[in-house]
Amino acid sequence: QVQLVESGGGLVQTGGSLRLSCAASGRSFSSYHMGWFRQAPGKEREFVAAITWSGGRTYYADSVKGRFTISRDNVKNTVYLQMPSLKPEDTAVYYCVLRGGRLLPWVPGRDPSDYDYWGQGTQVTVSS
Repeated sequence: QVQLVESGGGLVQTGGSLRLSCAASGRSFSSYHMGWFRQAPGKEREFVAAITWSGGRTYYADSVKGRFTISRDNVKNTVYLQMPSLKPEDTAVYYCVLRGGRLLPWVPGRDPSDYDYWGQGTQVTVSS
């Protein structure tokens, strides 16, 4: 089993910044994709960003592309999401995800079903 523990959420004003972290522990894989989803009240869970095992390729939702940056440290088994220039519409619970233990696609998926493990979520609130 894999445990994903997120941290770094909080309350910020519009234009502020946060950095989310997610540490993976438990079962290890030779390679795995990691990423972030978010869910705002009354809305479906949506893809935010993903990063491949090597960290060489990253993918973003159009709503955050050019603002957020996903990165990972494979020594620490940790993935990060740097979020500058936050907007009220970024308010949501942010979930860390991991896909491992089965065939990895060349491009990480954008659907929740593409990932095998989920963190408990961390709240991000951006006030206007």
